[in-house]
Amino acid sequence: MFETINLEVADGVARLTLNRPDRLNSFTVEMHGEVAAALDRIEADDAVRTLVLTGAGRGFCAGQDLSDRAVAPGGGAVDLGDSVERFYAPLIRRLTRLPKPVICAVNGVAAGAGANIALACDIVIAARSAKFIQSFANIGLIPDSGGTWVLPRLIGQARALGLALTGDPLPAETAASWGMIWKCVDDDALAAEVDALAVRFAKGATLGLARTKALIRSSSLRSLDEELDLERDAMRELGFSHDYQEGVAAFMAKRPPGFLGR
Repeated sequence: MFETINLEVADGVARLTLNRPDRLNSFTVEMHGEVAAALDRIEADDAVRTLVLTGAGRGFCAGQDLSDRAVAPGGGAVDLGDSVERFYAPLIRRLTRLPKPVICAVNGVAAGAGANIALACDIVIAARSAKFIQSFANIGLIPDSGGTWVLPRLIGQARALGLALTGDPLPAETAASWGMIWKCVDDDALAAEVDALAVRFAKGATLGLARTKALIRSSSLRSLDEELDLERDAMRELGFSHDYQEGVAAFMAKRPPGFLGR
């Protein structure tokens, strides 16, 4: 069904793999369209309770394929704002708002928009050999795909400016120690680590996980009083859910819960 990505769905887990390994999985207009179509399926399928995003081959994603919108010396300009508005911004919004946990398995270099697409996911687990590169400065641009927003919030202004202005690669181990990503693991342990977490989320209390994700991601926009009110509302809603009742029953009976995601 797809030319530039792979989508596999099994046992509550959707695995979306960027599949242009010869181009380090860099984005084209076609890939944007296919990723959007895959997310449509994932959003509409209640049986899917978590998403794993990764890349094929030796890298996660090198951002934009510059040959897809190349600017020849002396040639006409390209409206990059249109590209951001039509493709990258909608993708970041969908990943951050998807009412299911999103895990990013960074199996190699994540550069440019590729780095910031990874950081838009809820949990980022990277192979030790992976690197994160804000490569925009090397071609006279700014970190798009939410980069200027997420970087200072994750690692502080000084480090965000250092990465954005120099374009220097950041090793995955350093990214983890800075709190930019959740975890760095040995290359040969990446698949097992991601699979275990995906299975855990697929069997989890999806509604509660979704509300947790939504509140934490938007909390910086509100005061403590406003947040307390929203926590009250979420707790009221979740208290009537099947999974809360099942979780309490399982806890009291000292057995594993059988969550249904509702």
